[in-house]
Amino acid sequence: MPEFNAPLRDMRFVLLEVFEAPALWARLPALAESMDADTADAILEEAAKVTRQLIAPLNRSGDEEGASWRDGKVSTPSGFQAAYHTYIEGGWVGLSGNPEFGGMGMPKMLAVQFEEMLYGANSSFALYSALTSGACLAIDAHASHELKATYLPPMYEGRWAGSMCLTEAHSGTDLGIIRTRAEPRADGSFSLSGSKIFITGGDQDLTENIVHLVLAKLPDAPAGPRGISLFLVPKVLVKVDGTLGEANAVSCGSIEHKMGIKASATCVINFDGAQGWLIGEANKGLAAMFTMMNYERLSIGIQGIGCAEASYQNARTYARERLQSRAPTGAVAPDKMADPIIAHPDVRRMLLSMKAMTEGGRAFASYVGQQLDLSKFSADPQEQQDASALVALLTPVAKAFFTDTGLDSCVLGQQVFGGHGYIREWGQEQLVRDVRIAQIYEGTNGIQALDLLGRKVIANGGVTLRLFTAAIRDFASQPGKPYACELLQAVQQLEELSDWLQARAKINPNEIGAASVEYLQVFGYVAYAWLWARMADVAQRSLQTDPHFYSAKLATARFFFSRLLPRTSSLEQSIRAGSESLFELDAASF
Repeated sequence: MPEFNAPLRDMRFVLLEVFEAPALWARLPALAESMDADTADAILEEAAKVTRQLIAPLNRSGDEEGASWRDGKVSTPSGFQAAYHTYIEGGWVGLSGNPEFGGMGMPKMLAVQFEEMLYGANSSFALYSALTSGACLAIDAHASHELKATYLPPMYEGRWAGSMCLTEAHSGTDLGIIRTRAEPRADGSFSLSGSKIFITGGDQDLTENIVHLVLAKLPDAPAGPRGISLFLVPKVLVKVDGTLGEANAVSCGSIEHKMGIKASATCVINFDGAQGWLIGEANKGLAAMFTMMNYERLSIGIQGIGCAEASYQNARTYARERLQSRAPTGAVAPDKMADPIIAHPDVRRMLLSMKAMTEGGRAFASYVGQQLDLSKFSADPQEQQDASALVALLTPVAKAFFTDTGLDSCVLGQQVFGGHGYIREWGQEQLVRDVRIAQIYEGTNGIQALDLLGRKVIANGGVTLRLFTAAIRDFASQPGKPYACELLQAVQQLEELSDWLQARAKINPNEIGAASVEYLQVFGYVAYAWLWARMADVAQRSLQTDPHFYSAKLATARFFFSRLLPRTSSLEQSIRAGSESLFELDAASF
């Protein structure tokens, strides 16, 4: 039976040592009184306990049983209800929510660590609260005060859940062609009709109400994405006094039978004249929904890190215990019939690749969380503006790179087990199945790559990219920083590649789509290189205080720079080959 233990030592290292979060919180007025190192540590300790003891034990049983649908109602697997009720008693759903409406107001830098624990312990369980947190964010940012006061407190408590209703059977990425309609009612509300598919947590038996955020079009809406509005549609209508009333005209038509995350209900939701309320301005719903979408994209990226961490933990334990053959340099366990497989070079290659990419991802997620905190809480308008720009630039990288490399790591972890990795009882095959969806939902990784290169780099002439690379150059130019030469070369490579694509795109618009995925990968490796250099910098200065931990950190940094960062060279060659070879075949020849 696989176990999951939150990597608290590394989380503390990233949060408290690399990013010196307490010093940041001390200068942000909204966090100065509520957050310090001791508070963060207490929250992380309790979160580790909750995920290890309460949520992780339901991972395999939840996968085996799955969510079920009968007579229009969804049931979660055995144990989920009891665990969820214990979970919400701790206030975890509202961890980073607005204190004005009952949230705990904790910084995003801390929340990303908690989310990683959740996904590592049980991705299906994590999704129920992740969608609620995202819905709360959109409501808090765009809804009227009346809607906030009615819906946010019970959602932060976890008594009510949230869902995001975008996709329709004919409309995935192209939301401009949705057919769900909203008709004005005399009382100022709206009547919504239509069907949405792939709705995570669209129905379940964990909460007494579900608050759906629904994209729909008004009768006089302009065509395309500029004609989309966002509506709040509760499963159960709410009375004036805040208590629950009669059922709304919302139903679950079915649930999907999926490759993974089987305990998470993925629903078809039908709106048959359901009553809803406009969030934000008419015909500007897509911008409001993207407040939630961008939160969910980072969250789903963290799913990749969490699953990779779980796979690494299992593979590391197995590699230390499994005896097979002798090490190439001679017996390392002469008292045993064979050596543990961790002595073999290829097994070490797999484990180190997992460790380097997972720890790099954890640091990058914390950096994005830092920028989210600055964009929300900083009193300096320029710092706030720069942080917001960096969040927009880095969100597609986080979503796509975390999940691409997260799947790679889970496959490596399965490979370490050999044949046992293909057997259900060891847990590795479930992680491969569960993490696979993370590359697809909340905007496929191909769409994230197009967003990064087309909208976030080329569209503004690389201005925000330079803001990011300037921070890397500033670090690398300081005396005594480790890997400064390699880092400066990597940044130069990224900037020159960006400029080359900027010029090529003016001549041939196919170049953006042809290069975007490889470009995002290059960006990801360069970002990780910066963070690994920062981690190595702290590690070499602190080596004597904890030699075991910091020497391992330095060794992993050396592996990243020598064996993983060079991948950018082949990616660059692929990009510079251009788009022409993609279009030599006509469609009939495929």
